[in-house]
Amino acid sequence: MSRTPAPAPAPLERYLTLQTGLDLLDQGLSIFDADLRLVAWNRAYVRLLGFTDDMAYLGAPFESFIGFNARRGEYGPGDPDRLVAERVAAARHFAPHEIERVRPDGRVLRIHGEPVPGHGFVTLYSDITEQRRAEEIIRRHNAELESRVAARTAELQGSEERVRLIMDSIPALVAYFDHRRVYRYLNRGYHDWFRVDTSRPESVSARAFLGDAVYARVKPQVLRALAGDSQSLEYELQTCDARRLWVRTSLVPQRSAEGAVVGCFELTFDITEQRRSQALLARAQKLESLGHLTGGLAHDFNNILTVVIGNLAALEQARPADPALGEYVQPALEAARRGASLVRGLLSFARRQPLQAASVHVGALLDTVARLVRRSLPETLRLDIEVGAPDLWTWIDATLLEQAMLNLVLNARDATGPEGRIVLRARRARIDAAVATPLQLSAGDCVCIEVEDDGAGMDADTLAHLFEPFFTTKRPGRGTGLGMAVVYGFIKQSGGAIDVRSAPGSGTTVSLWLPAADPAPDDGIDDAGGRAAGTQAVSRGLALLVDDDAQVRRVIRRSLLELGYSVLEADDGSGALNLLEHTPDIALLLSDVVMAGGVDGRAVARAARDGGRARSVVLMSGYAPGDLSLQADFPMLTKPFDTAQLAQAIEEGEA
Repeated sequence: MSRTPAPAPAPLERYLTLQTGLDLLDQGLSIFDADLRLVAWNRAYVRLLGFTDDMAYLGAPFESFIGFNARRGEYGPGDPDRLVAERVAAARHFAPHEIERVRPDGRVLRIHGEPVPGHGFVTLYSDITEQRRAEEIIRRHNAELESRVAARTAELQGSEERVRLIMDSIPALVAYFDHRRVYRYLNRGYHDWFRVDTSRPESVSARAFLGDAVYARVKPQVLRALAGDSQSLEYELQTCDARRLWVRTSLVPQRSAEGAVVGCFELTFDITEQRRSQALLARAQKLESLGHLTGGLAHDFNNILTVVIGNLAALEQARPADPALGEYVQPALEAARRGASLVRGLLSFARRQPLQAASVHVGALLDTVARLVRRSLPETLRLDIEVGAPDLWTWIDATLLEQAMLNLVLNARDATGPEGRIVLRARRARIDAAVATPLQLSAGDCVCIEVEDDGAGMDADTLAHLFEPFFTTKRPGRGTGLGMAVVYGFIKQSGGAIDVRSAPGSGTTVSLWLPAADPAPDDGIDDAGGRAAGTQAVSRGLALLVDDDAQVRRVIRRSLLELGYSVLEADDGSGALNLLEHTPDIALLLSDVVMAGGVDGRAVARAARDGGRARSVVLMSGYAPGDLSLQADFPMLTKPFDTAQLAQAIEEGEA
């Protein structure tokens, strides 16, 4: 007797879920296929580019959008047909590009396009108007400051002693050179950075302390300044103590009474932290967008995997002697469970995992991590713990923090030679607004935990992608690329921040900024020992199962029957409320959180609990926005789950 295969989840529903997620993004997105026809887009694409709603439809030709822009003057003067033909021809090369474009209304867009081999082209559109305006304000303020410094320096040239005192106090490099490019003045900063003799500026060579490569980068701007044009440039240099700094140098020509350029003032600021702050903010915005998209996709995959794992497990139990189990069913079941584990990692990155936060003693946790990881390290690798104060406490999920620290230490091990050193460091910290803003934290007291190694370090490109899901520098088969993404999502979900400082050959320091907490009360209860250790079923009775996916209900219904329940089903929140109202003696309410319609699982759970209509209440979800276990005070099951996990959650949910 053949069995009719279960229908697959509706493609339209998955498509609408994905489209809803894309429409929530602030960035515009468009995907054109190999024939330059539109196959995907979001609302921001139409809004940012100023297109009309009727232009964006499945199969819309790329040429129609370019023609629309050309006719309204987006590409400047010229024959619109020629302008369109040029851009369509360029698009057919499917070459990656990143440009900025100022639209006629003054809006500045950053446009980043990447080919999808064999399929077409995906393009992201970001509105950076406010960012550019802020940068212009900063440039004007810097120019004003630099102008004032230069003017003040000129006024004080008659009093060398006073000039020296003032200039040496400025947290910047200040210099003056004549029209022959001979230094006549250097402040103390040059000695601090390069160990040059500032008392004999005429003997100092810029090529010598900058190096040939940096000097070649700076020299053209120096010549233009001596020709009478003020200059400003940013570049990277290395100091005498091997620090690599990003700096901004301004060159202001000095003119004689006759108007000839007789020399040039030089003002150099360290902007390393400013650039780091900008990079941190940009990274946070990118990862936030990835998190929204990842959470939605993971929800769909968890529902799919619930059906796959549940049916395969039931088949395995129903036919234990079938020789086909070992060859077909068990490998499929193992692969599906690996998929579920992968999705849990994605949910962690998207900050959708349930947390069990409490006050955690940081020093004790670091001791535990060191003890657990010691056997995984080479005997010659040194592992040190430095705790700045014995009473450091943070409010966090201790188990997940321990896992995150183990992940960071093992990454440090992989980057460090067998003779290297890893330091676990913890300290109390108070951060001001300048530090807190790029980390997206509030200024105030916190706890900083650091994992520092003296290993190979990372370059700027690796740092930029470090927390993205599936990014890894390890050899194939050595990692999924989710480790750092999971750590990032967990720390952000816990109200903290993560920061990484690294450079090739200079090691890596990963800093976790976590909320400070008061010590935990000593109630004499062993938390680990007090948890349920088995999967023994609750008393038999009637269970109300609520989920809008029929295949998911079918799988979970089987688990409830195994636990001794009779099962009543509802496919939405409204139907569940009606059954709660008219059905007495419900022993268990098991409800999905996110469902179609106006009533979600949290509302159904509250109605059951507040009205005393169910003895046990449990929520479940492929993903849950925020930490629902804390918001709703109900146990939360993450799909997919097995019968034992369901039994434990039911016991926790008893009213």
